Amino acid sequence: MIIEGAKRVLQIEAEAIERLKERLNEDFVRAVELILACEGKIVVTGVGKSGIIGQKIASTLASTGTPAFFLHPTEGIHGDLGMLDKKDIVVAISNSGETDELSQILPLIKRYGNKLIVLTGGATSTLARSGDVVLDVSVQEEACPLGLAPTASTTVTLAMGDALAVALLEKRGFKKEDFALRHPGGKLGKRLLLTVSDLMHVGEELPTVFEDTSMKEAVVEITSKRLGVTGVLNKQKELMGVITDGDLRRALENHGNLLEKKAAEIMTRNPKWIEADTLAAEAVQHMEEYAITSLFVFDKAGDRVPRGIIHLHDLLKAGVV
Repeated sequence: MIIEGAKRVLQIEAEAIERLKERLNEDFVRAVELILACEGKIVVTGVGKSGIIGQKIASTLASTGTPAFFLHPTEGIHGDLGMLDKKDIVVAISNSGETDELSQILPLIKRYGNKLIVLTGGATSTLARSGDVVLDVSVQEEACPLGLAPTASTTVTLAMGDALAVALLEKRGFKKEDFALRHPGGKLGKRLLLTVSDLMHVGEELPTVFEDTSMKEAVVEITSKRLGVTGVLNKQKELMGVITDGDLRRALENHGNLLEKKAAEIMTRNPKWIEADTLAAEAVQHMEEYAITSLFVFDKAGDRVPRGIIHLHDLLKAGVV
């Protein structure tokens, strides 16, 4: 019984969205064009459940390249309409189109000369008659069996808001990098914004020895820098090879006098490296491709003097992986 009731709700809401597709017309195109031409911000307003949906629409617009914020109409008539600039466009949401609080701010919106985009189920309502563009978000029935709680109507309104946001995103040529700039704290932001130079170890943290350094000293360097590796440099401080924990284990099997050897005798030549301005996410791909846990870093291809080193642990800690 519970599952059947839930299926009924989902069916009603799915059908409501399906019917919404048939009502997309030139009014939707006009709304997109108005917003694209807007020199100010998009101010979304609504009361109750419509207000909650409006907050989500404003948030989605803002995060996908269309500056927007939510203005509660009750707060608006008590001073917050001061946030509204004449260059802004207002998006008003009301299922009935007769919400008292919205009706009170309509004259002020008109006085300011703001364009008004209306999302409503009441095609002949006061709000619809005031709109420059009206988007029909009406539903045949609510999923609520009492026909009282906004359910299908709020779902359809939310879907219309998403359709607007995505249409605007595509028209603006909005890219993943743009999204990341608006979400610097999210995982996507970290993957698209952080570069190797942001995370690499430099200076005293960079593990290096020279080719003629004894393996005893090389082991101390690997241990003290705690990265499981050291670079091996020539006299010009150019990177000639690396010695990893794995190299040490293999060398112990082959050399009884390992600690008396020179670093150049044990090192792995032609080590993998990466450029400093490469995205940190690409460093992860390199490490996975070559089954390694660290990369020496150069300013650019052709350099031989390492600028730093990046370790898989750095990428994990930064949330890139």
